Parts: sequence; structure tokens; C-alpha cells
Amino acid sequence: MEKSDSLDSTNRDSLDMIERCICLVCLDAPGGMELSDTNRALQLLHGGGCSKNGANRWYDKSLQFVVGRDGTCGVVCEHSPFDGIVLVQCTEHLLKHMVKTSKKMVRADSVSELPAPRRLRWKCSPEIQGLLASSAEKLQQIVKNLDFIVYKFDDYGKTFIKQQKCSPDAFIQVALQLAFYRLHRRLVPTYESASIRRFREGRVDNIRSATLEALRFVKTITDHTATVPDSERLLLLKDAIRAQTEYTVMAITGMAIDNHLLGLRELAREVCKELPEMFTDETYLMSNRFVLSTSQVPTTMEMFCCYGPVVPNGYGACYNPQPESILFCISSFHGCKETSSTKFAKAVEESLIEMRGLCSQPSCATGKPLGPYSSVGLSVEHRTYRLEALLAVLAKDGHQTILEKIEDWNVVELMVNGEVVFHCNIKDLEFEQRPHTPNLLSFPPRPEQKGW
Repeated sequence: MEKSDSLDSTNRDSLDMIERCICLVCLDAPGGMELSDTNRALQLLHGGGCSKNGANRWYDKSLQFVVGRDGTCGVVCEHSPFDGIVLVQCTEHLLKHMVKTSKKMVRADSVSELPAPRRLRWKCSPEIQGLLASSAEKLQQIVKNLDFIVYKFDDYGKTFIKQQKCSPDAFIQVALQLAFYRLHRRLVPTYESASIRRFREGRVDNIRSATLEALRFVKTITDHTATVPDSERLLLLKDAIRAQTEYTVMAITGMAIDNHLLGLRELAREVCKELPEMFTDETYLMSNRFVLSTSQVPTTMEMFCCYGPVVPNGYGACYNPQPESILFCISSFHGCKETSSTKFAKAVEESLIEMRGLCSQPSCATGKPLGPYSSVGLSVEHRTYRLEALLAVLAKDGHQTILEKIEDWNVVELMVNGEVVFHCNIKDLEFEQRPHTPNLLSFPPRPEQKGW
């Protein structure tokens, strides 16, 4: 009995030390592989398995700083306490501080006061040894099953996309939908994280990127038997990007569906004897199996983020748009015969190239871009009332809108609940009249006034 208590006490003290620490530092041995982006990412994710550095991780800890003798370095993040953008901001702050600090870092007094590091002791019974061996085998299976690639698309980046007056994130999301459709001839429930940190205790909501507009676009672009002109395909592309952008604004302003439904479901677990039928319906369950799990994690320094799929037959797709390139980290499982990270990366490349080709076409079938007034036969000089159409659309959807004067004549700001969600210079906007779309609004000329 005394021996058993001693075993428990030794292990308990070591475990308590790990659980109370802020973070872990993992000092890795050389991985023994070429230091490509793909291999370095795998080294961070799983350490190369139990025969290398796989046992040198503690995945319950929120932050693990990995430093390898071969130069590999990075951070492994456990997602529960915070989101990826928090880690990026922290890391960039540290790197910028190191770059700006010209002098050698001075050893702080508080560091010298810390106790010397000590080895943590463990006493393992035959039962624990068996569990460790079983865990090592499971880790090795997971390592072998992960199909992962870091792919850099360097034909263009967010500079070109912004020149098309498009959101880079929405543009890339449509490209991911097109890539998936190329390989699998269908769209699937797609998750893209949307930060709602503007709200108290807000984390993320979900942008559902598999929109009807995206489906119409990908079907048309992959149907090589149809005689659809490029001008019409371009309009479908813009529709898909617009729908994606609108859903994004809804999500970041608290108007998406997933968090609300999650709250209702968890409330029902507490107050109902059984879950309402809605939450057990196959449609609801299927809508939450995110075969395509995506996230934009932009950085201002040379780094990238990666993760695995969330379902056995799915893909993880994290991307980092840079001015002249886009970095993708794509993951899937070898155990699924339907998926392939390499093929998906190739499909993404083909999709982005084809979308650039469409954007290089004339922007309008009528020959030149049209402003909101010339498109309905009126003078383009009445700048104040360019916002009338926007107000009509918002009112139709049940939103209350207020126009307020600002000093700059050409600046437009859209505020939702006191927060600016859109800002632009109206001179940079392009308008076009679709040949098949009737004019829905027509306004008589009115006196010019100060900007709004």
C-alpha cells in the first residue's frame, strides 16, 4: 500500500507541474529530412512519430514552443482557449521585438530568481508501460495516415485580386469551391472561421461558403459542353464572390446561423427531456459535417498556419494571402480513397488560373464600365445619390439605415451597430449594367450636395 501511494504521489507531482505551467518548450532532435515547408510543418504537428520527436509533445497544453536542432521552430496550439489569429499576433509581436532590438537581450533580474530546472520523475507500473506502448502505436498510425502538403501559388496574390475590386478572402473561397467541385463533382458543407471578437466573449462563427451562387458558377465553369460566353461566366464569378462577401459581413456582425443554433441546441440539452427533432434530423447533422474546413490566417511576416481535417473524408485548407502569392496548407487522410491533398492543391492552382483568365476579359458586355447613373441613362455627376440603391436594398431586407455627412466627399463608410465594416473611396468603385438585368431603380437628377 505504501509503495502504491508513493507511485501516485511522484506522478501526481510531475503532472501538476506540467498542468500549472504557462507553456512548454519542446527541444527537438533533428528530424532527418529535407527542411521543406511541408516537412517542417509535419515536424511541428506530430514530431515525426514515436521513433523521432513524437513523444516530445504535450497536446493538452495550450502553447508548445518547438525548437529543433536542425533549425525548425514554431508553435503548436491547442485550439480551446484561443483562436489562430491570437497566436499569429503574439508571434509577430515577439518577432518584431527581436528584429528591432539591436542590442543583445539583457538577462532580467526576474529570470535569475527562477528556480533551476529539474527533471520530472515518473514511476510507471507494467500497466502504465502497456498504455504508453499502445499510445505510441496509435500515434504512429495517425502520423502515417496524415496526407499533408504546403503549396505556394505564386502566379499572383492579393494585389491582383484587389485590382479586380474583390475581397481576397472571398475570391479564394470561391476558388476552393471550384477546386472541390473539379475533383468530386459536388459541393459540401464548408466551414470558414469568422471572428466575432468584437462581441463580449466572442470567438468565431461560421461562414458557409458553399452558396447557391458558388454552385451556379462552378457548374458553368466545369461544363465544357455548354456555350456560355466568358462575359456571363465572369458575372457568375462576381455573383459568387458577392454572396461570399455578404455572408462574411453577416457572420462577423453576429447574423450567421451556426452559433445561434448551437446555443439553442445546448439550451435544449439542459431544459428538454430530449432534443427537439430539428437537432436530430439528418439534414442538420449532415450540414455540420464539414468536409471542407477552411481558414484564412494572414501574416505580415514569413510564417504560416496548418491543421488537419475535421472529418475522415474531408480536407483542411488553411491559406495565407500575400501581395504576390498565396500559401496553402492542405491536409486530408490517406485512409480515405476519395481524397488527395496533392490533387486538391493542383485543382486549387487550376481554379485560380482560370479565375484570373475570366477577370482578364472585358469587364462588361457593353464595352466599358458604367456608373450607377449612366447605367440608367442619367448623368454621372450626381454623386450624393449613388447610395440610393444601397439604401433600397437594405430597406428591402428589413434594415434601418441612416445617412450622416462626413467631410470627405468621396469616402463611403458602412457602419453596423457602431462598428465600421466597410470603407472605400467611391472613385475606386466600378459599376456595370448586365445585359439581361432590367433597371430596378431610376432616380431623377437632384441638386449636388456635400458627401455622405
